Amino acid sequence: MRALIWDLGGTLVDTYPDVDRALASALGVEVDDALLAEVGALTRVSSGQAITALATRYDVPAEVLRAAYEATKDHWEQSPPPVMDGARELMAAVLEAGGLNLVATHRERTSATALLDQLGLEVDGMVCAPDGFARKPDPAMTLALLAEHDLDPAECLAVGDRPADVEAAEAAGVEGWMLVTPGIPLTAPGDRRTLSLRTLIPLFAASDQP
Repeated sequence: MRALIWDLGGTLVDTYPDVDRALASALGVEVDDALLAEVGALTRVSSGQAITALATRYDVPAEVLRAAYEATKDHWEQSPPPVMDGARELMAAVLEAGGLNLVATHRERTSATALLDQLGLEVDGMVCAPDGFARKPDPAMTLALLAEHDLDPAECLAVGDRPADVEAAEAAGVEGWMLVTPGIPLTAPGDRRTLSLRTLIPLFAASDQP
């Protein structure tokens, strides 16, 4: 394998706990495990869809929820979310196999770069939807990375935490894996699902790079 294409938030970086709690706390009701699970099931599809759905369900202005979501980014400037368990080890395995760690994210570039820098994560390339690319599940970002780095999609893997991540990869001819959050049922193309990034390490450790 010549490259691993990462999603950023929720895959490379464990952003969901902060986002889920911020949105739940803005609903004006008691925050408990059931509410966090409800919010989590929505954010795993799309933060935008989660805000719209929660605003309707709880009669809270969408602007209030968007402000709570944006506030997490301010919080991360002082206290960044943790790197996802197994991510550093998987990134190292990719590099050791002679491959590239690439990122395709919906986050705007300044925010994404700051988050990576704060966590000491070095990637070999990144495309961001706000730079003029269609959002996933459109394969535009994946295709841009393949073209920029002269990669054969059959020699790449992609990993993300949402069905849209897998759909975008598959549409570009890349094998997509979905990082599953326990207790949150999601469907995605194919059967390549994992509870831990560590399970992908052997796919690169076994790679025979020239």
